[in-house]
Amino acid sequence: MVRTPLTPEERERGERLGRLLREARGGRSMAEVAAGAGVSAETLRKIETGRAPTPAFFTVAALGRTLGLSLDELAAAVGDASAVDVTSGAAAA
Repeated sequence: MVRTPLTPEERERGERLGRLLREARGGRSMAEVAAGAGVSAETLRKIETGRAPTPAFFTVAALGRTLGLSLDELAAAVGDASAVDVTSGAAAA
């Protein structure tokens, strides 16, 4: 099966997700967060750096749970160019 190339918008959305996860991780190590979510540190690294711009839903959900981010916050952050303030949970103005 040949995978359709990602659009620039899909790549941008993946980069926004990576930034959100990196910010929410704060001072915690990649290994700690990955273990808490049940994924490998390499998987988390790829998502955070945008090299895996379309991770599986359950991977994103597990990372969100581990980082204290709701699915609504994750969707708001990656759905458009506006970001979510992970410290307050409110959409950035």
